[in-house]
Amino acid sequence: MKKVGIFGGSFNPIHVGHVSLAKEILRRARLDEVWLMVSPQNPLKRNDSDLLDDSLRFEMAQKALEGVEGVVACDYEFYLPKPSYTWNTLQHLAKDYPDYTFILLIGGDNWAHFQRWRHWKDILWHHDIIVYPRDEHRGTIDVPLLPVSSTEIRQKVRAGESISGLVPKCVEALVEQYYQ
Repeated sequence: MKKVGIFGGSFNPIHVGHVSLAKEILRRARLDEVWLMVSPQNPLKRNDSDLLDDSLRFEMAQKALEGVEGVVACDYEFYLPKPSYTWNTLQHLAKDYPDYTFILLIGGDNWAHFQRWRHWKDILWHHDIIVYPRDEHRGTIDVPLLPVSSTEIRQKVRAGESISGLVPKCVEALVEQYYQ
């Protein structure tokens, strides 16, 4: 069985913290792959007016992960009913990839509110979960986090400030173009 970590998010935009975290969890949890599941719509963030078009966020994620072994951008949720509920995604993945074991990767901030997720008990029953530390919330895996956020990056672009070092160099120009 191939062990794949599902790291979902809007990646609006993808940044060096996302890439670093995915690589660290891949290594420390001894996963075969980590799929960065670019989410078209987070049901808990329905009023996100800053959300860039799905295809553009996916394009940046793909480009940012070129040459990053074991970590891939994934648009699987784009083809599922919206909004994107993790439980639905995991159900479809299990059906489409019967020889894979899917492990959910979530931040401690989401773990603190996990009971709000649709079918959260079913997720716990059928899937392992790796919780990484986020903000003031602790995790089940000890990984270093980079102090960067997508919100901060969008704000810096709009203010005309440098985002050098916050996003992978290969997507810096795209981020500056898309988030003006």
